[in-house]
Amino acid sequence: MSDLTPQSDVPTPTTDKITQAARETIYLCNFRVSVDGEWLCLRELNDISLTPDPEPAHEDPKDPIAIERLNLMNMAKLSIKGLIESALNLGRTLDSDYAPLQQFFVVMEHCLKHGLKTKKTFLGQNKSFWGPLELVEKLSPEAGEITASVKDLPGLKTPLGRGRAWLRLALMQKKLSDYMKTIINRKDLLSEFYEPNALMMEEEGAVIAGLLVGLNVIDANLCMKGEDLDSQVGVIDFSMYLKDGGHSSKSTEGDGQITAILDQKNYVEELNRHLSASVNNLQAKVDVLEKSNTKLTEELAVANNRIITLQEDLERVKEESSFLVESSRKASRADGAADGHVLGETRKQLKEETQLRLDVEKELEVQIGMKQEMELSMKMLEKDICEKHDALVELRQQLEELRTLNTELSHKSQSSEASARQKTEIIGRLEEKTNQMANTIKQLENSEKDMVKQARTLNSSAAKLLNKPH
Repeated sequence: MSDLTPQSDVPTPTTDKITQAARETIYLCNFRVSVDGEWLCLRELNDISLTPDPEPAHEDPKDPIAIERLNLMNMAKLSIKGLIESALNLGRTLDSDYAPLQQFFVVMEHCLKHGLKTKKTFLGQNKSFWGPLELVEKLSPEAGEITASVKDLPGLKTPLGRGRAWLRLALMQKKLSDYMKTIINRKDLLSEFYEPNALMMEEEGAVIAGLLVGLNVIDANLCMKGEDLDSQVGVIDFSMYLKDGGHSSKSTEGDGQITAILDQKNYVEELNRHLSASVNNLQAKVDVLEKSNTKLTEELAVANNRIITLQEDLERVKEESSFLVESSRKASRADGAADGHVLGETRKQLKEETQLRLDVEKELEVQIGMKQEMELSMKMLEKDICEKHDALVELRQQLEELRTLNTELSHKSQSSEASARQKTEIIGRLEEKTNQMANTIKQLENSEKDMVKQARTLNSSAAKLLNKPH
């Protein structure tokens, strides 16, 4: 590792210089970081062709910013993959002292710091990724709990420490991938904090956010009360990822099966979570429809009462008008020479009663139309509620099937891990027997050499005895 890290003639650099040197060690020096299988390869740019294989064709291969983004993305791939494999092999909840987990947070910190704009304050220039992480609270209300917890943590005095605490809490909540995707999709807001060619503004950021989904299979319990997150120096330990020349990688068939089962389990968990969210949304819609149905039922009852009242008023007006007509006819027959003024008043009153009757009939027709519309809307709402209920039942059945499948996959994973351990023990025993047989062969070869020497000695002695004169 000493050959990979730039050496400095200054005897004791400060913390800022150490951090700067660590960043230069990762991607600002003349090395290209690439992935070779499960290992990290560092190649000098002067010794290799400058046409990179994994880079997009539209990017300039000599662009140092593009090389930095590619190097950080490859480091994130190795860190996430190594963390998942080591955590699954460990088989327990991770804590703050777990080395691969610490290296993962260091790599994520470098990814979030890449291309940050420098902000000038009263104390000087400041570059912190806490500002972009605070945006997640506005875009996803679920992140408000994490942000509030970070602000309430005692001992955090710098934005850098708050950002580190936020990453740890999001990992424990198994929402780090969702939050990163949420913030990466809003590049209009990120442009306030990042340069246009920063990792979070390019496609490499979306790739890293997709890789973080695999961390949902890891359980972590991180205590941050006694941990000094403000003054930690984030230096990546390349020795965890560099390939050793004398190392012989032993892969078994059980490893592939375990990986496939874990991928299926991760997929089932994600699908289970999405189905649960869909069920909750449908349940909320059903509740809203039931409330609106109740409200429309009450309105329909009020309209029916209003229609009955209007019908009674119509009947009463009809009776009054018929009574007035009959009385007017009787009055005209009894006294043909009655005063014309009384007749005019009677006719005027009759017209008013007739107009009132027409108005009541129109209002009755309007109320009947409204009643028909309400009945139609009630039928449509009942049909919609039935369809939603059927969909809800189907989703619950799918959810139960997925839970059963998840349980079966968990049993398969445990059995595969047990078989892998047995195979590992058998391989160890065979290696011990091989070593014993090799030692036995060496002993036999040595004894054979001794016997050859003794035979030669005996032959020489016999020759000498034969040559002696009798």
